[in-house]
Amino acid sequence: MKFNRVSFFAFITIVASSNCLQGQQTVPLESMVVSATRSPQAVDKLPMTVDVFTGDYLNDSPALTLDDNLKSLPGFSLFRRSGSLTANPTAQGVSLRGLGPSGASRSLVLLDGVPLNDPFGGWVTWSKLPRESLSRVEVVRGAGSGTWGSAALGGAIQLFSKPLEKNEVQATGILGDYGTRSGEVMLTGVKGADSVQVGANDFITSGFPLVAASQRGPIDRNSATTHQWAQAKWQHRFDVATFALNARYFTEDRNNGTPLQRNHSREGFVSATAEGAAQNGPAWSAMGYVQKESFSSFFTSVNATRTAETPANNQFDVPATATGGSVTAIWQHANDAATTIGADARWVRGETREDASFVSGRFTQLRYAGGQQYFNGFFIRHERMLAAGWRGSLGVRADYWSNYDGHRREYSLLTGVPTRLDSYAAKNGTELNPSAGLVWRPASWIRARAAAYRAFRLPTLNEYYRPFRVGNNITEANPNLAVETLDGGEAGLDLGDPRAGVTVTGFVNELHNAVGNVTVAQGPGNIPGFGVVPAGGLAIQRQNLSVVRVQGLEASAHWLPIPKLRLEVSYLLDDAKVAAAVQSSSVGKQLPEVPRHNLVFSVDWRAPGDLHVNGRLRWVSSQFDDDQNTLKLASATTVDLAVSRRFGRTWELFLSVENLLNAQVETGLGSVTGPLNVGPPRFTHGGVRWAW
Repeated sequence: MKFNRVSFFAFITIVASSNCLQGQQTVPLESMVVSATRSPQAVDKLPMTVDVFTGDYLNDSPALTLDDNLKSLPGFSLFRRSGSLTANPTAQGVSLRGLGPSGASRSLVLLDGVPLNDPFGGWVTWSKLPRESLSRVEVVRGAGSGTWGSAALGGAIQLFSKPLEKNEVQATGILGDYGTRSGEVMLTGVKGADSVQVGANDFITSGFPLVAASQRGPIDRNSATTHQWAQAKWQHRFDVATFALNARYFTEDRNNGTPLQRNHSREGFVSATAEGAAQNGPAWSAMGYVQKESFSSFFTSVNATRTAETPANNQFDVPATATGGSVTAIWQHANDAATTIGADARWVRGETREDASFVSGRFTQLRYAGGQQYFNGFFIRHERMLAAGWRGSLGVRADYWSNYDGHRREYSLLTGVPTRLDSYAAKNGTELNPSAGLVWRPASWIRARAAAYRAFRLPTLNEYYRPFRVGNNITEANPNLAVETLDGGEAGLDLGDPRAGVTVTGFVNELHNAVGNVTVAQGPGNIPGFGVVPAGGLAIQRQNLSVVRVQGLEASAHWLPIPKLRLEVSYLLDDAKVAAAVQSSSVGKQLPEVPRHNLVFSVDWRAPGDLHVNGRLRWVSSQFDDDQNTLKLASATTVDLAVSRRFGRTWELFLSVENLLNAQVETGLGSVTGPLNVGPPRFTHGGVRWAW
């Protein structure tokens, strides 16, 4: 791994300025987490990097949305720089450590153990997640979280709801710039062994401009959004077990920057969970769920002067269903040893239904494309003390997968005659992914750790079968995509205590058969397999990149100069390049959407007058917006600030300003000449929380 002068001095600054420890307002090292191994483990016993954000930290942070709050961790991002306030849901795929960002997440997101990734495309609709009722969020970066299987190749993010322990009413109201208003209420009732919780949220904003002011035209609109969700939970405590039923409904409507470009999302969700412990036996948990979604989106092509738009694609319905379940058992042995065994299964079905090829004032083509997938996995993990101060762990996961019923059927809307009736042969396979870790703790203030792992990911139905068009760029699907596999490892050192410390982690990952959007030709012209590509447009296909190498260094620090003031700084150096590919023009190129440097500085101050001040500065270096590294997005610095004050035990007032300095954050570049997409400008919002 090569470190340039900027990287070296950035790292030295981190270590020297604060003398700190891994932070982000995380919980102390003794705290228990479950997302890394699917069994409760103390953080200081784990060989991989784990960050834990408390619910109070999330509520006190300046950002309005959950995903923007998690950006206080440099290794976290969505597919592009845009957050869920403005990004199309299909661009909300999660990236950890820059491991091949795409709309299809290479990281798994869960709520109380239940997967949330979209069954058809893998992205995560962040607006459907509660925020006020969360107790904590655990973030595991790297494939060390391999006990979760295919979707967790890049890591796992798990959200945990607050336990139902007492009668309580929680309500939050927010008003902000750009017609933004939000309300969330949660009611909990406990009687004997039974607990019931119901909650709802309503959110609306007039939105933000998506195109830079210098390029904006009469056709451009703000990205207005409205969404609502409602949920209910019933829980019963038996003598040796707890059983719970959960149900959730979500609906969202978005405008994507022009009069015609809109999308709609709907989701219904039901899950059942149980956990307990056998007398003189293992602790256990079991879970089952059903997730049913519908999505639609309308895409257009806007002319160069941005005075008019032409329909390009009407994705009028994308039904998708996921059903799954898991069971886990944990045995605690003598000498602080533990064994975890579990199995899980997941079945998904999805199809895009859309009108395409807009000619002479009407769509001329009807398309149905999709399929089904099935996953079944078994895992076992054992850890124990090897000697005084030394702890080791070994794990392995075996998976069987099947991809079947793949199809792409197209019809002429003018004649009704089929023009394409493709049915793809079923494929199935098995994967065996081991992991190993070692932790050395010679003293309470020092911990060294190392982990090695292997993981895999089956491409999503969207990647296999759905072509799409954005502006003049046409991207073709690829039903012959191979399974992605990753070989990686990390090593780290933690020094210090809760008052001051520093942590450094180096990581190396080789991602084989990484699915990427590869440019194969340039318009204008009639390109085989793509049709007519307009002038300035590109012919792009999803292809497997033979080897993508992602390596880098994470460093973070915190310091409490006084008990009520906490200073933190975190840095990520990320070198993500294509090492080998069939398309020779891709070799040596930086992965699109991965900045080489990412720096976050934060301040948390319990100020006089019972004020709580929380500030964050985030700097990201330049990055490319295309696979050929011709479209460069400038570096960006944003400053966010939040101030709050509690009144007694029940009331809290808060005020936040995001992008305080009104910086222009470049989020996308359609071509060398534009349009240039940008993130939200300065955005002020505030409100009140009430709990009784």
